[in-house]
Amino acid sequence: MAFEPGDRVVLPPYGIGVVSGTCQRPVGDATRAYYELQFAHTASRAYVPVAAPQSAGLRAALTEGDLPELLCRLQDSSLDLPKQWAARQRLVTEIIASGRPLELAVLACELRRWNMERGLPDLDRQAFRQAIKLLEQEVSGLTSQNAQAIQHFLDRAWNENPHN
Repeated sequence: MAFEPGDRVVLPPYGIGVVSGTCQRPVGDATRAYYELQFAHTASRAYVPVAAPQSAGLRAALTEGDLPELLCRLQDSSLDLPKQWAARQRLVTEIIASGRPLELAVLACELRRWNMERGLPDLDRQAFRQAIKLLEQEVSGLTSQNAQAIQHFLDRAWNENPHN
């Protein structure tokens, strides 16, 4: 997995960043190559080893071509969430920590369905909001009609009131 300057990337837990280039940094007696990442609206930088970006969780951000599948999963998918709170929280936490947008979309779709059917308990509501925020970050900076449709969908999903 190689990245070029200007590539949009995701580095959990920092979120969306841009590869500004590579640099050499000393590590013990050796010098290693690192991707230098910058994050919008902050002075934060991160350095990820060029030799093993996946070990830090670095991945390419969504592109315009990924958005139709993301929108489809947001609108119509299901996830068999455990009814037992502890098991559900383990699964939800795992999905959110992974930061994988298609899995987040499926989770958001299911939590939205639960919210509309019976409302969400506090921790599920927090997970729903976190999934939406992560998806919003992925779509930020993309300007296609699909990106706009996803943003609109996420805004609407968060502001819906459950039917009691």
